[in-house]
Amino acid sequence: LLVGTVAGYAGGWTDTILMRITDIFLAFPKLVLALAFVAALGPGIENAVLAIAITSWPPYARIARAETLTVRNSDYIKAVQLMGASPVRIVLRHIMPLCISSLIIRVTLDMAGIILTAAGLGFLGLGAQPPLPE
Repeated sequence: LLVGTVAGYAGGWTDTILMRITDIFLAFPKLVLALAFVAALGPGIENAVLAIAITSWPPYARIARAETLTVRNSDYIKAVQLMGASPVRIVLRHIMPLCISSLIIRVTLDMAGIILTAAGLGFLGLGAQPPLPE
């Protein structure tokens, strides 16, 4: 959420750099990238959750950027800028809450894929270790 809103609000080279990093993460399959992260970090449920989180953020950044680009030129954002609010305050207090609804929908749709990734890592022995449930 933070990467997408900062990229959308700042624009210019900041937007370009952050979105290229996002594109690099999107270029690799999620399961393969998560497998590489868990193999580097070691087996365990915490490392599996961390690897899944690291590999799942790019679509959310893109959605947040698209919402931010839509909202950024609105009249109420211009009014907040005229009142002297800092860009950090504008992003955190006025733009991010408007992006949450789209992200909740995306999380709901992605939950099945995230569960399958966790199950795949567990099947390969890199997820939850035997005494612990997934």
